[in-house]
Amino acid sequence: MTQSTMSLVLYFLVFFGIMYFLMIRPQQKQAKKRQALLNGIKVRDQIITAGGLYGKITKVKDDSVILLIAEKVEVEVAKSGIVSVENRDIDLEKAK
Repeated sequence: MTQSTMSLVLYFLVFFGIMYFLMIRPQQKQAKKRQALLNGIKVRDQIITAGGLYGKITKVKDDSVILLIAEKVEVEVAKSGIVSVENRDIDLEKAK
């Protein structure tokens, strides 16, 4: 290999290394935190859905939850539609 080829390969390696640490790694950390959030939901947690519904979880299923949004009004929501859990602190150390 010539000097210019070696420097070109080195530039590509440095570029991909920077891209990994600036884009891929933070996205993996965020996905891990989200998975910990979804795995940690339990009955009586207050949640907010992606559609803007606020409610209390009354039952947890494999891929969905039953959400109490008003007195005697329950809806089933996919876990992937849960945006945040209110009134509860997630242990971030478990997510790492």
